[in-house]
Amino acid sequence: MIKIEHLKKEYPNAVPLKDVNVEINDGDVIAVIGPSGTGKSTLLRSINMLEKPTSGHIWVDDVEVTDPKCDLGKVRQKMGMVFQSFNLFGHLTVIENIMLAPMELLKKSRQEAYTNGMNLLRMVGLAEKALNFPDELSGGQKQRIAIARTLAMDPDIILLDEPTSALDPTMVGEVQAVIRDLAKTGKTMMIVTHEMNFARAISNRVFYMDQGGIYEDGTPEQIFDNPQRENTRRFIRKLKVFELNIDSKDYDFLVAISAIEQYCHKNQIPTKMTYHIHQVYEELVQQILLPTLNEPHIHVVIEYSESNESTDFSVSYNGEPFDVTQKGDALSLSILKSAAAEMNYSVDTDEYGNHVKLRITA
Repeated sequence: MIKIEHLKKEYPNAVPLKDVNVEINDGDVIAVIGPSGTGKSTLLRSINMLEKPTSGHIWVDDVEVTDPKCDLGKVRQKMGMVFQSFNLFGHLTVIENIMLAPMELLKKSRQEAYTNGMNLLRMVGLAEKALNFPDELSGGQKQRIAIARTLAMDPDIILLDEPTSALDPTMVGEVQAVIRDLAKTGKTMMIVTHEMNFARAISNRVFYMDQGGIYEDGTPEQIFDNPQRENTRRFIRKLKVFELNIDSKDYDFLVAISAIEQYCHKNQIPTKMTYHIHQVYEELVQQILLPTLNEPHIHVVIEYSESNESTDFSVSYNGEPFDVTQKGDALSLSILKSAAAEMNYSVDTDEYGNHVKLRITA
């Protein structure tokens, strides 16, 4: 068990951790999420004392690691950490990277370290790379090797600090698959991640960090579906909902398209649905509304529901009543109808006046 009391970490220009109090049970798999700069990585690095806390106490299995007399080397043998940047030794082969710590710290024989290292390489699917050097591997392969190297010490606790953030999107899945398998082994794990679907799938607890501490602690269902506190609700809604305001015909279209693409990638929206989202945006906003409105005032909201496998695409716009589902450009309407399962138009007395909602399904 890990127990943290009144943990504070202060830098000259920032205080990422003000007062952290929490208990982590054996076997917990905890996803640590939250905005950038809220102390997620600092919390992990403080637990294994890579960052020395300004004040407070941390216990790992009843040993206080914040005690100056603590034998940190002994504690760290039970605690592995996987970093963003792999930290493999470039002059050693893959298998030598994995064998080094067990031989040096655990005093295992070369044969024992080699046998165990090869078993770990098979587990992460890279046994054929045993004699390669790190610079001969892809980013995803390097991270899988880094995980195998951590497991070679047989730690009870594994800390993973944004293990996929430095990877090309095409490589993220292979590393996540290894971590998913690892989460089933009963080891205690803490994972800092910005991949929300991954966080939800892998964990039994989620820490949402904000305001200098663990702002909300709950199950994945609670945090992602029914957060109890306001900042958590805002963060989760921002992840699930894309919003865009257009107040000029000369707005930056390419920036808008890129932002939509990032939203789709972040939420792991299926490729076909992503294509239809782009179609709806380009036809409805670019081809129908912007040529029609002299002084556009347009608000776009895209909300993807993984549970329903659907996307609600809503557009509010100014001007006289204009039902785009009936009076739009014929070709654009044809494309919209093929991309969306439903289209509904309504008139309101708010600042926009016109509202159209489309439902895009898988």
